[in-house]
Amino acid sequence: MWFWFALGSAVFAALTSILAKIGIEGVNSNLATALRTVVVVFMAWGMVFLTNTQDGIFDVSKKSWLFLILSGLATGASWLCYYKALQIGEASKVVPIDKLSVVLTLVLAFVFLHEKFTIHSAIGCLLIGAGTLLMVL
Repeated sequence: MWFWFALGSAVFAALTSILAKIGIEGVNSNLATALRTVVVVFMAWGMVFLTNTQDGIFDVSKKSWLFLILSGLATGASWLCYYKALQIGEASKVVPIDKLSVVLTLVLAFVFLHEKFTIHSAIGCLLIGAGTLLMVL
């Protein structure tokens, strides 16, 4: 089941890039990020209430709060950089560089989460890196 959600994430991320590139034309990238974020907040809380999971907020540990806040800050910084890059660059070049996050995530997961880094992972990282270079040159 995780695969289908991950695939959905990829499809929606692709749509996000194209829709954002069109939407930020003539709009300050920081303002565009803020507007998008408001929509995401309403959508996320809508899902919480739709699935009736709002009471779980009281069960979130201090550690989880800390790391979710840090993750939110990283997301915000990522979105601000992404929208500025999209505004001044071509989507076909910005998006592949943004997707280098896959390589960085694999390395960070190996270092901090002690996940397996196999020969397949290494080859995949090299191919993604090489593919990114080919697309942006």
